Amino acid sequence: MKRNSITIILGLSLGLQACAEMAYSTKSEAGYYGDTASGYAMDDADVAAEAPYDGEFDDGYGSESEDSFLALRPATTDAYVFVANPDRNTVSRISVPSLEVLTTEVGVEPSIVETSADYTRAVTFNKGSDSISIIDADSLDVTEVEVRNNLNQMKMSPDGKWAICYHDVNADDGGTADGGSISFNAISIIDLETSEQVEAIVGAYPHDVQFTEDSALAVIVSDDYLAAVDLTSESVLPKRIAISDDLINPPRAEEVLLDPIGRYAIVRQYGVNELVLVDFSDNAVSEVSMLAVGENPTDMDVSPTGDEAIVVARGSKELWIYDLEDPTNDPIIVPFPEEEVFGSLLLSPGNEQGILYSTASGQSRYGVWDRLTEEVLVRGLVKPVSSVGLSPNGNTGVIFHPQENGDTPSSSQFYNHHALSLVDMGDFFSTSYRLAGEPTAFASTPDGNTGFYVMDGLPFLEIIDYQSFVPAEVRLPSVPVHLGNLPETNTVFVSQEHELGRLSFYNADESQLRTITGFELNSAIEHD
Repeated sequence: MKRNSITIILGLSLGLQACAEMAYSTKSEAGYYGDTASGYAMDDADVAAEAPYDGEFDDGYGSESEDSFLALRPATTDAYVFVANPDRNTVSRISVPSLEVLTTEVGVEPSIVETSADYTRAVTFNKGSDSISIIDADSLDVTEVEVRNNLNQMKMSPDGKWAICYHDVNADDGGTADGGSISFNAISIIDLETSEQVEAIVGAYPHDVQFTEDSALAVIVSDDYLAAVDLTSESVLPKRIAISDDLINPPRAEEVLLDPIGRYAIVRQYGVNELVLVDFSDNAVSEVSMLAVGENPTDMDVSPTGDEAIVVARGSKELWIYDLEDPTNDPIIVPFPEEEVFGSLLLSPGNEQGILYSTASGQSRYGVWDRLTEEVLVRGLVKPVSSVGLSPNGNTGVIFHPQENGDTPSSSQFYNHHALSLVDMGDFFSTSYRLAGEPTAFASTPDGNTGFYVMDGLPFLEIIDYQSFVPAEVRLPSVPVHLGNLPETNTVFVSQEHELGRLSFYNADESQLRTITGFELNSAIEHD
């Protein structure tokens, strides 16, 4: 593979500008309204097509929304940032902190790039050539491995030894699809150390892959089956486990919680008032059973301490807390106010609080669950909620609002606008900002002092001061595409639209923006 080695000339911009009226932010805990018909609830036909279930459990709001915002996010190691360049079939490696850039050729149209936990390799999924490229992080040597056609997603195991590629029908499109037959539930399992690929069949329309912490077990999630793959075995063919009584028209498996050490999986299905418990014994399935839960469960999370699974039952207005040591033990049930519609939960890093909210109801409010007293405090907002985040220390809530209005009065300054609210999680003081565009990416510095975000089509890096709540912005040379952190620094990077490649780096400690342009063509252009 050909590589271009260059040292980039860095342009400096000190144009940090206060912005008293506007700020823009986003995070992926809940996403926006996606494919819901009205912005707040699916119509009857959409609900039936998405996941049929007994009508007595239908509260009319549809699914809560959770999106990632970063479809083609750069990948980081402790020393490098890897950025895929789909139009040029290359990957660029930016060294930290020198910002030297090296570019290497990979397969056609790299659409996903991930790095191993030990930082030794990066892997791209190449949609246009039905392949993956395995990149040595230090030498940039590339090994290309063919995978099945018509795939569009890739997940890497935590130890960086395995990758699984599959076709998610909810994604934009698949890879190439030649020939007379096309499978939507065939996958490729790739050993990244030997470059060997195994093809297998899983349940219909897979839409997620999860691994145990030790990478010994992979679980491929479909609506009708889970497919368990023992990655320690000589044969990595999956064992398929039926998770629905109705295998003709199964409800959507919206969330799967895989026990970190591989003892079991808990499945939450759309509109089903039970949870599926899949018990693994010695990597073999010994039992599939059901766990009781409240009406219409809509969200499921693991506590930051790792010992609890917490489910939001939107229909019965309850939180159900399961002991992950033994999920069959009687759960703790915490009610929230009868008049509220909460369908999602975000827990603080220290597990002291949880923010309750709904992305589907169109109601302009949120709740704070005090984990010590079990009380839920409800507060109003300027608009309905589209997604929710927290600063790294949990002291500041970051709540994002869609352009859709829900119960927002037409006289509001925020009517028909995206918006952002910041909440002090100590005394619940809040302030809100009207936004000029839709937020698309969000990041925070590791020290927990500063947040950043960018908007669709607007050339600004927006800055949140988590202490003062005073917004600021830096003008970028061009429209941003992705935003992320350089590891273990208070510097963020913004990739931007530019035919020759462009990256800007903002150092929060120095309030300084530096930009590199043209690194894909062995050149660099300085910006004022």
